[in-house]
This record gives sequence, structure tokens and C-alpha cells, in this order.
Amino acid sequence: MAELTIQIPDELAQRLEPLRNHLPELLSQLLDSTSPSSASLAFPSEFRSALTATSNLQEIPQAYLEVLDFLVTRPTPQDIVAFKVSPEAQERLRLLLDKNREGTLTESEIAELNLYEQLEHLMILMKARAIASVN
Repeated sequence: MAELTIQIPDELAQRLEPLRNHLPELLSQLLDSTSPSSASLAFPSEFRSALTATSNLQEIPQAYLEVLDFLVTRPTPQDIVAFKVSPEAQERLRLLLDKNREGTLTESEIAELNLYEQLEHLMILMKARAIASVN
């Protein structure tokens, strides 16, 4: 396995520490779920060519982009506790859950729903840590 060293702000390092053992998997999932067209929203231009070269790319779900955009603002613990995705992202999740109950999800929708589940788990952990840091 290759080793990658990056420089990040101390605050970000502290926030990523609980996820340390899962970072390779999370980065892989992010790259696997990034399409060349949406890559410009999430990555600087120097990374786009690497993403474009990756096969089996999919669109990043709106809620995922919203969480990424929120996190890059360096939110306070109070901001984290109050955070909610947009009504549009919530409606998309409701649609996926309805289709799941009906058993009519496509493969890409199953992958999207799985990503929502992982994102929800991450947000629950972040909110719990934010609440603990305030108290």
C-alpha cells in the first residue's frame, strides 16, 4: 500500500483524527462517486484530470456536495449541530427510500442510497462530537 503525506490545517487534522482509520476508504468513495462534470465543483483544476482518468465515475449526490460545501466553511460546533441539507436533497432521499420500500431501485440508486446512509452516519457522529465539545 502506498503512503501519502499531505499538509492540512491543524484544525482540520483534529477534525479528521476520529476518521483516521477510514480515510483511505472515504477518499476512495469520494473519487468513485465523482464525475468529470461535477469534479469542477469539488476539486481544483489540477485534480480534475486525475478524476477524469478514473473509470466508473458517477454523479455526486446533492446532499454530499452540500455537506462538503458546509465543511469547507470551517463550521463552529453550533453550526454543525444546526446543519441540515436542503429541502431538495431531503426530497431526493425520500424518493430513494420510497423506491427502496417498493423494491424498484436501480443499481445506481442503491449506490446513491448507500452513500446517503454513510453520509448520515458521518453527520450523526459529527453532531455528537460537536455537542460534546460545547458541553
